[in-house]
Amino acid sequence: MFKELKRTKVFRDPLYGYVEVKYEVIEKLIDSKEVQRLRRIRQLSGVNMVFQTAEHSRFCHALGTYQVANLVLSHVEGASLLTPYEQILFLISALLHDIGHGPYSHAFENILDVRHEEMSARIITYPNSDIYKILVNHQINPNDVADIIRKKSKYKVVEKLISSQLDVDRLDYLARDAYFTGATYGNIDINRLLRSLIITKDDVLVRASGIHSVESYLMSRYHMYFQVYYHPVARAYELLLETIYLRIKDLSQNNIKINANLEDFLNVIKDSNNLDSYNQIDDSYVAGFIKQLVKSEDEILNKFANAVLNRKLFSYIELDEFANLAEIKPYLNKKYYYYESSVSAVAYLISKGENEIQILLPNNTITTLGKYSKIIEALANQSYKEVKRIYYFKD
Repeated sequence: MFKELKRTKVFRDPLYGYVEVKYEVIEKLIDSKEVQRLRRIRQLSGVNMVFQTAEHSRFCHALGTYQVANLVLSHVEGASLLTPYEQILFLISALLHDIGHGPYSHAFENILDVRHEEMSARIITYPNSDIYKILVNHQINPNDVADIIRKKSKYKVVEKLISSQLDVDRLDYLARDAYFTGATYGNIDINRLLRSLIITKDDVLVRASGIHSVESYLMSRYHMYFQVYYHPVARAYELLLETIYLRIKDLSQNNIKINANLEDFLNVIKDSNNLDSYNQIDDSYVAGFIKQLVKSEDEILNKFANAVLNRKLFSYIELDEFANLAEIKPYLNKKYYYYESSVSAVAYLISKGENEIQILLPNNTITTLGKYSKIIEALANQSYKEVKRIYYFKD
């Protein structure tokens, strides 16, 4: 039904050896300008300020997620229950799930106030995008791919494989980020996990015999979030970027000219549906205008652009539940500061709006992971941690 290449194309990968491409539509999507843009966006934004080898791109992760989807189709029991169209939708959605990420990832997302999943769906359904044209030319409805990313429940099994508490996205980024940061506690046994999965007509289950691999995966996720993704120094770097973005937004709204090449950035700030400008913005674009801003006449832009280039990050203090005003007040007198309260690590969610992992018992009945595993029950109850910090800039 879908045209195959005369010879399978491969990409070398440190995790899987090869990323294999056998369908023409996948090859053309990889070569599209929207997917190629992901080469110019770091996967972990400011984390490389802490783990200096974390330089891998979202393009690497996109290919990796696609390859895990390949492995699901070839190794997971019940994968043949997916129709050929559902299988190609699964591969395409895995490849395209992150194309909506902005420069330096979540720092830009916070300013735009639109989640990257929504931006991904918009790009996929934008008639002027390479992706839209490629999908239509290969008899694939772009809206079907967008609906999977938006989780519209049209293709429930594919959605669960793409985005759930155990999905191809997380399996790749946890292993990949652990590899490139050197954080060995993030290593997971992907092959064992895949052998434990069963795909049914309307769900994805885990055999009870594979429970230990799931427990290990979730423990790895807990440690990666606590030690890598929410590292306070990485957050301090992202705050510098957010400060610059906010200042640019404020000046532009007050019609104050900024001596830097900001046309596409300002277009997107004014209208997040300006996808032509959005696709021009990547890490190198932002790095370029930040280098221009080191000579800005505006004090804030000048100060923080220089701080980004020279790694003069926000300092921070952790606040405990007993912190009082007298302890905090000296930091609130700083010219530039942020108070932030956030969840730093959630390993597994039980009854918090996200479907639980379903466990298939030896007697063919089904239960939830939270009920079956005492380890995960304890982890879910204890890993929800609220961290309060004050970030401040030393003048």
